[in-house]
Amino acid sequence: MTRLVAKMMCPRALMSRRNFLRFVLKGGILALGAATLYPLLRYLYPPERAESSVSSVAAAKVGELATNTAKIFRFGNRPGILVNTPYGDLRAFSAVCTHLNCTVQYDRDDSIIWCACHNGKYDLNGQVISGPPPRPLEAYHVNIRGDEVIVSKSS
Repeated sequence: MTRLVAKMMCPRALMSRRNFLRFVLKGGILALGAATLYPLLRYLYPPERAESSVSSVAAAKVGELATNTAKIFRFGNRPGILVNTPYGDLRAFSAVCTHLNCTVQYDRDDSIIWCACHNGKYDLNGQVISGPPPRPLEAYHVNIRGDEVIVSKSS
């Protein structure tokens, strides 16, 4: 009985230095593997998000956008882009690039919608001009009600 008590009191008797180092090394390797795999799996299998039910939004005030400029606005839980073309037409699109979901921006020098992630370019109708995007931007309807520019989803 006294031997058992002595073994319990003495940590050296429970685990040798070599076994302790193996335990720590294996734990470190497991932690490194988990820390590497978890973000990779979250990227490959992103969590499901509830799609917002917003069908129209006030994107800007009338006269807020000068000719040949654009404005990014929130359309539910995703960004949209409202473009006042060089000809004075208002056009709205989803501001999410169809390639890798980067946010697009308006290039006023070339009068195009541009994705900086991989140099994707869209014309002012949302059609792909060049780059890797596989399909055009989602177009929205633009209406003016009073002093607000209302952007709504196409049906």
